[in-house]
Amino acid sequence: MSHDAEDQDLSPADMADRMRMEAELEALRTELAETNRGVVALYAELDDAAVRLREASELKSRFLSYMSHEFRTPLGSIRSIARILLNELDGPLTEEQEKQVMFIQGSAAELTEMVDDLLDLAKIEAGRITISPAWFDMVDLFSALRGMFKPIVANSEVGIVFEEPADVPQLYTDDKKLAQILRNYISNALKFTLRGEVRVRAMAKDDGTVTFTVQDTGIGIAADQLEHLFQDFTQMGSPVQRHVRGTGLGLALSRRFAELLGGSVFVESRVGHGSTFGVTIPMRLAEHSHGG
Repeated sequence: MSHDAEDQDLSPADMADRMRMEAELEALRTELAETNRGVVALYAELDDAAVRLREASELKSRFLSYMSHEFRTPLGSIRSIARILLNELDGPLTEEQEKQVMFIQGSAAELTEMVDDLLDLAKIEAGRITISPAWFDMVDLFSALRGMFKPIVANSEVGIVFEEPADVPQLYTDDKKLAQILRNYISNALKFTLRGEVRVRAMAKDDGTVTFTVQDTGIGIAADQLEHLFQDFTQMGSPVQRHVRGTGLGLALSRRFAELLGGSVFVESRVGHGSTFGVTIPMRLAEHSHGG
């Protein structure tokens, strides 16, 4: 039976309903077609945005790398001149002059550290960081760190304790990247600990990983700030922070380095009770993780 014949059998009310349904279906088809065109346009726009974001990220990385390299030469000159003046090779300094030159030397050292952090960040974002694993003993790493920080705490009310790593076997990972993570932790702990101690530990676990912790008796960190600490350019909001300069990159770089070593970072803290920063990495770096 044809549609025309069917239509003849329909009552006027049924005919009206059918016509209304057909109109609604046609409107729905039109709406779906428009939605489909909108989705296609949105995908194209997202693709363009992704390309622009990649280009912006590459531009930022190149800029950071270029500026970091350009800053290094004048900073090296400033530090060399400061050393010459402090060694009094051109004659003795007054007490006030010595104090001012030491301030210049300290500021130049801080700026050099910032530049190094920015350069590392640029390399990581550009995928140019090289991981060089090798076998080494924890005792040697702790000994090197102890020697590095000894001059800093010599005349301080803060002591630094490196617990002898018990039952920690040789590790196969990039000891320089691991040392940089621990240096960042220890430096931060010393900055925000006015008195007491900073304690460094290494503990082997049954799952083939080792956890390093740096625990301090410092001012502590509010709970609402903990989740942001390992983000780029993040600094703590505290009265002490206003007197401590930095890029806010140290902890972010520690997180990036830990991930490159196949591990992760964590922090525990209570205001007024100190903080514990940690990193857990595999004892043996997986072969596929070696690239940069």
